Amino acid sequence: MTLHAIEAGFFKLDGGAMFGIVPKALWQKTNPADNNNQVELATRCLLIESGNKLVLIDTGLGNKQSDKFFSYYNRWGKHSLETSLKAKGFHKDDITDVFLTHLHFDHCGGAVERNPQKPELFQPAFKNAVYHTHSKHWEWANKPNAREKASFLKENFEPIAKNSQLNFIDKSRNDTLPFDYLVFDGHTEKQLIPKIQYKEKTIVYTADLIPTLAHIPLPYIAGYDVRPLQTLKEKTAFLTEAEEKGFYLFFEHDAHNQMCSLEKTEKGIRHDASFSLNTI
Repeated sequence: MTLHAIEAGFFKLDGGAMFGIVPKALWQKTNPADNNNQVELATRCLLIESGNKLVLIDTGLGNKQSDKFFSYYNRWGKHSLETSLKAKGFHKDDITDVFLTHLHFDHCGGAVERNPQKPELFQPAFKNAVYHTHSKHWEWANKPNAREKASFLKENFEPIAKNSQLNFIDKSRNDTLPFDYLVFDGHTEKQLIPKIQYKEKTIVYTADLIPTLAHIPLPYIAGYDVRPLQTLKEKTAFLTEAEEKGFYLFFEHDAHNQMCSLEKTEKGIRHDASFSLNTI
């Protein structure tokens, strides 16, 4: 097995929204805000090469939305999903499986693209891939609550089902994928968190359970979470196990830290060392 970090692009979100009830005086020490109170974030995917499988975990923002839409998120940097795949020697058509942790636009926007001949039409961006998600999360996304409605854009996922490329991972055997996954309900209903055995280590792709290294302390919970107290319970249990068993955390949204290990301190569980996949 080989793992590749795939930078699908960088963007910005409001710092207050990202850190919830934590005062700006605290979170800006690790995540300084710009003049619009926005902080720098990544959309970092993970590509897993295993046997005849090439599995992509999440797909970033994509590029099919309007300029007005993207103006709210101030994309920056030169990375994109396609260029990052190409830099690793791959093309979108090589992907056999796309594993979507959840269907918020910054996680699945790149799953669907505009048809080059008919830009008004949308089609799966990975024509040879099976797309995996959770059936209850699919139902949740298709009938969104008012709080999450702006995060679920149907053009990002409806074409997958229409093109018969959708698989509900909870209703099928998981032995076709080279990793296990955990299920959490605090951020959104049935968020899937991949858990990968790699070089005798356990790497957990933390998605929006722990978006950045700065979100490791328990009260640091994004304002986007629909059930923050559930997130608190989930983080507590997960971080306890992760520290005890020596899990490595792989961050999807941290623009400056790809991975970290954990340690137990007087203040609770904190990050120990930061590093990247190529240093394991």
